[in-house]
Amino acid sequence: MAWYPGATKMELQPESDQQPAIRPTQLIFHSIAAPWTAKRTYEFWRDSTNLESHFGLGYEGDLGQFIGTQTRADANYQANRRADGTGAVSLESASNLEHTDPWTPQQIEKLIDVGVWVHEEHGVPLRICRTHDDPGFGYHAMFPEWSVSGTACPGAARIRQFREVVFPGIVARATGKTIIEEDGMDPVDVWAYKGRGETRDAYWYQRDTNALARQARDETRALAARVDALETTGLTPEQADHLAELVADKLAARLAN
Repeated sequence: MAWYPGATKMELQPESDQQPAIRPTQLIFHSIAAPWTAKRTYEFWRDSTNLESHFGLGYEGDLGQFIGTQTRADANYQANRRADGTGAVSLESASNLEHTDPWTPQQIEKLIDVGVWVHEEHGVPLRICRTHDDPGFGYHAMFPEWSVSGTACPGAARIRQFREVVFPGIVARATGKTIIEEDGMDPVDVWAYKGRGETRDAYWYQRDTNALARQARDETRALAARVDALETTGLTPEQADHLAELVADKLAARLAN
């Protein structure tokens, strides 16, 4: 059984020994709809139900692991364990009672770190799941096969964070690359397609920044020429100060844009 070294081990028995093995191919993020610590989540799984997740995450980033990631846990419906022996790792995180609040910065840090570990430990590929049984990363509401009767978990705010912060953070930390993701596209390395016009990649921003810099340079030169011309007419100190302020304001506005 595999245990993430950044979590407090709170092994659930008898589930940890009696449930069948899986080969992890997915990591699915959940919200538990309760503002619980990792320890309280463990106690709930232990005392109140025969269901469980692999991990429980509190608001402050406290993380508990309840079952090894190569053993089935029960939080993902059909993704718990498939006929071919593959299954999903599940991570429940503290939330408000309606699971409408965003993940805290401390939670996000742990989600990213666990994601990197699952990728490195089990070879889960760095992509968002394209189907319910496709290897990768996802959230509970993504597919009906992951929930018995449908769910909004982990909530709209966290789904947005998953796509905009958590998953890109996993990829960036695991590979050292920055990625972008647009609707209908797999996440991609921003340096992977130089100037093909498919999106605003890093090259687009680089070209745009260079163009703005050239424009600012040309405008500065033009203003300097005007200053030189006016100096020949004998500006007063007050006029020179006013002109310098105009030049400074012009440059500040350009840089702000």
